[in-house]
Amino acid sequence: MTSTTTAVPLSSATLAAVGERVPVPTYDRSQVTPGIVHLGVGGFHRAHQAMYLDRLMEAGQALDWGIRGIGVLPHDARMKEVMDAQDGLYTLVLKHPDGTREPRVVGSILDFLLAPEDPDAAIEAMADPRIRIVSLTITEGGYNIDAVTHEFLLDEPGVAADLADGAVPRTAFGLVVEALRRRRERGVTPFTLMSCDNLPGNGDLARHAFVAFATARDAELGAWVDTRVAFPNTMVDRITPGTTDADRAEVRERFGVQDAWPVVCEPFTQWVVQDDFPLGRPPLEEVGVQVVEDVEPYELMKLRLLNASHQALCYFGHLAGYRLVHEVVQDPLFERFLRGYMAREGVPSVPPVPGMDLEAYCDELIVRFSNGEVRDTVARLCNESSDRIPKWLLPVVRHQLASGGEFFRGAAVVASWARYAEGVDEQGEPIEVADRLAERVVAAAQRNRAEPTAFIADRTLFGDLVDDERFVAEYTATLASLHERGARATLEALVAR
Repeated sequence: MTSTTTAVPLSSATLAAVGERVPVPTYDRSQVTPGIVHLGVGGFHRAHQAMYLDRLMEAGQALDWGIRGIGVLPHDARMKEVMDAQDGLYTLVLKHPDGTREPRVVGSILDFLLAPEDPDAAIEAMADPRIRIVSLTITEGGYNIDAVTHEFLLDEPGVAADLADGAVPRTAFGLVVEALRRRRERGVTPFTLMSCDNLPGNGDLARHAFVAFATARDAELGAWVDTRVAFPNTMVDRITPGTTDADRAEVRERFGVQDAWPVVCEPFTQWVVQDDFPLGRPPLEEVGVQVVEDVEPYELMKLRLLNASHQALCYFGHLAGYRLVHEVVQDPLFERFLRGYMAREGVPSVPPVPGMDLEAYCDELIVRFSNGEVRDTVARLCNESSDRIPKWLLPVVRHQLASGGEFFRGAAVVASWARYAEGVDEQGEPIEVADRLAERVVAAAQRNRAEPTAFIADRTLFGDLVDDERFVAEYTATLASLHERGARATLEALVAR
């Protein structure tokens, strides 16, 4: 361990000194020019997209594809402080299951703009003709689409404010569409808009949302965005927990680097991108990215096996007293339940995936989830369930209901969410439900005992599942068992079926 007193603060000026301790960029960052603007710079973007660009730059390529970050929300101010102080540099630490650490300072992010502080600077960054791609990680719930009607919600307060005459844009939709309007007005070819969020058909969904906003603002502009802007679909995958003070301390003490916001993640990474970039793209395939014509099979594989499995373990896991993901999956009972879900419900709902062995993929997921070094939290997986369950798990349930396949595990997962959302665990301790619809889902869940279908009666989340007697029977049986016998005994009965 390096003494904390000798830790070197990370910045461009100290890069040579830092380089004596951990790998750093050997390319000349002063020669990197912007080609990408990214909205929503967080841990995942820095563990994934920015990392791939850094790999290319390290190989002497893509120096004209530097990233300018934009924070859209007021709480992004802290990220701006850190990125400004560190000149966009940060330490990415891969945590291997055997305890080894693989650090590298990543240099592909050039700067960071805070849109609430200076909306015009953020818009002009995207209007810059050098920018050929604007990418997004604005979360699964950030696309403002009604879960049942699939319409873009024009009356959402932030969107409505952005659509008012003379408004200064505040939302991602307002900022991006104004940048596109300026490019159109100036005769500059539009950038490609690339979603990197965990959503089925994320590019198609982004098109739907941004075209709807642009059309509401100006019908001609909307038609231009629809016909001229490319929205490639992507599938992204790397487990990236939130950075903790312990992670900062480890980077400081183990590597002798003072980094206010390092990123930690698992070694595994996958990025599948539809090749639709009219203004060109970095040669991503040279650093392991799969560039394909059709992303959908890969996307369904990931959403229905990895993401839905995360939901399958997190509520049961929390109720059973676990707080770290690897502890849940290392419990043989939970592993059996997860494998049952994957093999009997998840895999049958996934179409053939070119070049992928789904059985081997499922085995690898168990290994990844069991990585105790990553220390991924159960709470992280339980967050924002109202955005996740309808998009990741319910399509599996519906596929299985329609095809006559097994679905009882999926129904049980929904019941475990309903029990979790009651806000009190099996010991009577409070559960903090972190969800943009927390008030609504908690109120519905607290009626579970008196009205067993209250939770799934919310058609904006569950559609018509409450009308399906087969689903309701499985769901209510599991919910009753969770109330009467608890999570562990309920799982034992499910696994025994």
